[in-house]
Amino acid sequence: MRVEVNSELCQGHNRCYALAPELFDVDDYGNAVVIGDGTVAPGLEEKARLAVANCPEYAISVVDG
Repeated sequence: MRVEVNSELCQGHNRCYALAPELFDVDDYGNAVVIGDGTVAPGLEEKARLAVANCPEYAISVVDG
């Protein structure tokens, strides 16, 4: 499982970073970015789904595989 952030949609609310700082960071412009390649470590799957559900811009997606 991996998470991705669509930089075109992200408006910098940073709810994902607040909910899952293990998976997301903030760039110099205040927009969310994934840490590393976005791979979700075992045990963080629920946090990844919570971040997706709480993004008001629908900028985060989960990719299985």
